[in-house]
Amino acid sequence: MLTLSNNNNLSFRVIGVMSGTSLDGLDLCLCSFNFESGKWKYKIIKANTIPYIAELKVELSMGFTKSGSELTKLDYDYGRWIGRQVKEFVKDEEIKPDFIASHGHTIFHKPNDGYTLQIGKGSAIAVESGLPCICDFRSSDVSRSGQGAPLVPIGDKLLFAEYDICLNLGGFANLSYEKEQTRIAFDIGPCNIILNHLAMKYGIDYDHNGELGKKGNVDSPLLNELNSLDFYQMQSPKSLGREWVEETILPIIEKSTISLEDKFRTVYEHITEQICRITNSINGTNILVTGGGTKNILLIHLLKNKSNHSIVIPDNQTIDFKESLIFAFLGVLYMIKKPGALSTVTGASEDSVSGCLYY
Repeated sequence: MLTLSNNNNLSFRVIGVMSGTSLDGLDLCLCSFNFESGKWKYKIIKANTIPYIAELKVELSMGFTKSGSELTKLDYDYGRWIGRQVKEFVKDEEIKPDFIASHGHTIFHKPNDGYTLQIGKGSAIAVESGLPCICDFRSSDVSRSGQGAPLVPIGDKLLFAEYDICLNLGGFANLSYEKEQTRIAFDIGPCNIILNHLAMKYGIDYDHNGELGKKGNVDSPLLNELNSLDFYQMQSPKSLGREWVEETILPIIEKSTISLEDKFRTVYEHITEQICRITNSINGTNILVTGGGTKNILLIHLLKNKSNHSIVIPDNQTIDFKESLIFAFLGVLYMIKKPGALSTVTGASEDSVSGCLYY
């Protein structure tokens, strides 16, 4: 392993590529990273989200139903598409990026059964973009009996150390924090993945500002049933995937006979109760909140009311692109042979250098 000292001076320009479970689009983030005087510094040079066309969105959302040959073809096709988006994204840049770091789109995530799969073929991305591509960040950890998630905490630790807790409100709510000089992180529970599921029943992609949730009332029986799920009693490390939501959460919500508005409001209550049940037990004064849910006025209002920490809402660029920024940073760690997956976070047998490089 490369040992970094205060005398090292390293500099990288990287494109971070992220596709989340909510399928909002492909996040592209061109960043610079510099290691100076023993600390990492970053800058987001530019960033953009490429919306998925309807056909691609359906293909990705239904990827888990495909045959082996169909999924393999989607893996390559999606990789080629990502490569073309990256090439267009950087065509006017005078300085060529060093490489791409792509998370890929998760199709399967069952670490307890020993496997995970993120598609978006790295070789296809490299060929189409003309840039080296690092991808497949989770499999090394899963192969070491880890959860393969979350991977963002190493970035929280090295890039956002001024915050006591880093909370991400994406498809799932997850957090990371420092305890006795050890990084702790895990998935708290579902977030936008359920809210977006309910929104689709109205024919819309998401509940803008929580307007639909504001129309309903909390249903105590449904709330109690959701809050009593076994996952919330499990100790970390632990992580969630689409499969758990479909097998556990959605049947409970679907069988309830209350109005859709009341289901919405109850789910909001459930999400924020589970988040604050965890965060209120952690020492500190502030929480950095990022991810798409940060722009949901009702969600943030409920968090602020329930939290005993100060809720810090950063600029929109950080809200939207923190994950793609950190996956770009994971690419940097791969290049300098430093661990990106922390065993204290994932439960793996050891830390691992995460990723696979295609030239």
